[in-house]
Amino acid sequence: QVHLVESGGGLVQAGGSLRLSCAASGRTFSSYVMGWFRQASGKAREFVAAVSWTTSTAYGDSVKGRFTISRDNTKNMIYLQMSSLKPEDTAVYYCAVASMPVLYRHENDYDYWGQGTQVTVSS
Repeated sequence: QVHLVESGGGLVQAGGSLRLSCAASGRTFSSYVMGWFRQASGKAREFVAAVSWTTSTAYGDSVKGRFTISRDNTKNMIYLQMSSLKPEDTAVYYCAVASMPVLYRHENDYDYWGQGTQVTVSS
């Protein structure tokens, strides 16, 4: 059974940085696409970033240039380095895995999800 656990969320001031981690277990994920989504209160879940096993990446427009996704296949980990944070980045951030090797941007294309970690950016 696939299990994803996010960590690293918290409270940070606007302009600050935060690094999220996601530990994956249950199978070998090296050939899968892994991604991050977020959901702010009262809003739909939004694509943040995805990374393939070859380390190709895709980013949502709202985070491009500020966030960096990476992965460590030897540890079954993915990371999201967030910089220049804004209050509008406040959301629950979810780690997700897609079993097809495509940099999907829609949540319906992802098969496994973590429980999420809260990120709050104060102004």
